[in-house]
Amino acid sequence: MKVVQLMEYGGPEVLHLVEMEKPIPTGHEVLIEIKAIGVNYADTARREGRYVVKTPLPFIPGAEIAGVVSEVGEKVTNVTPGTRVVTLIESGGYAEYALADERSLIPIPEQLDFHTAVALPLQGLSAYHILKTMGRLEKGESVLVHAAAGGVGTIAVQLAKLFGAGKVIATASSDEKLVLAREMGADVLINYSEPNWEEQVLEATGGRGVNVALEMVGGDVFNKTVKCLATFGRLIIFGAASGEQSRFYPSSLMARNQSVIGFFLPQIMRKPELLQPSLVEILTYLGEGKLKLTIGGVFPLEDAANVHTLLQSRKTQGKLILEP
Repeated sequence: MKVVQLMEYGGPEVLHLVEMEKPIPTGHEVLIEIKAIGVNYADTARREGRYVVKTPLPFIPGAEIAGVVSEVGEKVTNVTPGTRVVTLIESGGYAEYALADERSLIPIPEQLDFHTAVALPLQGLSAYHILKTMGRLEKGESVLVHAAAGGVGTIAVQLAKLFGAGKVIATASSDEKLVLAREMGADVLINYSEPNWEEQVLEATGGRGVNVALEMVGGDVFNKTVKCLATFGRLIIFGAASGEQSRFYPSSLMARNQSVIGFFLPQIMRKPELLQPSLVEILTYLGEGKLKLTIGGVFPLEDAANVHTLLQSRKTQGKLILEP
């Protein structure tokens, strides 16, 4: 089978298409013939060797796949070959086939295609738990969503409204992206490539600041976002797309009882009592037409390096997908 692999950390050029033996499922494993692969900032962080946990080399990126079960291990009881599924795996998704545990599989509803299905789990679950579990969003509160035209951002804007947010403020790096954020339901649009955008956030909240802020850019955007928090405001960090870290003084949070909170989806995945109900809720929203998924582009597997370049340019909108 064909896979995209990296032998060293670095830029997109370290991703290489190679041939490898197709894996054989054992125990509770199933072999999935992959039809769609979700591309995420976590993949670029893995490639650069700056992911939250260590990335061993050689490494095949890809944590989000949709496809058809082709073979099953001897202990598999809940799924049969031919079943359409979507799942999250630790690695190995940039390939024509991958192994997954049967207990991690999500059957794809009949009305959904592979592209739509693969656009949901990682970003959908992230947006859900950033807002609800970590952000503790309450009805009527204000929410600031950075990179609102991206994979997590487009879903977060919609979920915030579904959860009862009083005002959703969306930022993006271009006016074109802000049009998409408006279509997703954002109430206020701000271009954060402009100077002093944080003053626009404060103005939109009557000077009070936002109750919940989603931040995944890092650097100067993080520092300015802290200034946008209301009293008792919560800032949730779920990435650093700029690659820049910030100098931060924790004592600055004390005066207004503010919080800065980290989010890492695999920790949620280790708690079935958190994961399963949220997945059911998101799928229900999708099936009822209350949640829209935005596909930013579908590319062949061999274009993985170019897709990483596109993603990190922050010029894309919606979910980027690879297709074997």
